Amino acid sequence: MDEALLTQYITDTFAGVETTTAYGYTFFFYGPDRKLPFATLAASDNEHDRVSNLDRPGVFRLNIGVSKQTTQLAFGTGTVDVSAYDFTTLDTIMPHPDYAPQSWVCVLNPSDDTFQQTVRPLLVEAYALAVKRHSRRHAAEKS
Repeated sequence: MDEALLTQYITDTFAGVETTTAYGYTFFFYGPDRKLPFATLAASDNEHDRVSNLDRPGVFRLNIGVSKQTTQLAFGTGTVDVSAYDFTTLDTIMPHPDYAPQSWVCVLNPSDDTFQQTVRPLLVEAYALAVKRHSRRHAAEKS
């Protein structure tokens, strides 16, 4: 799976997805208010993020915001030691190098198997959380 196919999958699969790009990232939001992305796709290094060596030809990192429970199931209930991970490794689900405490995970260049078995369910969860946040926010605004 490459960046273009992944982007197309997200925008075609999930209703109401809005995107924007900045700093070599594509941000995926639910709804036009664009408050908090549920996923991002990093296609190159930038001055704030060089940990994955994304300037390698064809390398990208998908970042996904999931629930605390999902993060704990994957990486344990304590504080995640991100220094224990090699963030240049391809096709491995890892905690996000900066946003693991906020329950973000990442994967560089997921294979078709990893995408089907792991990434798709993570994206479904992240999207559902974004829809829920959006609904709560708009319900609160109407109150």
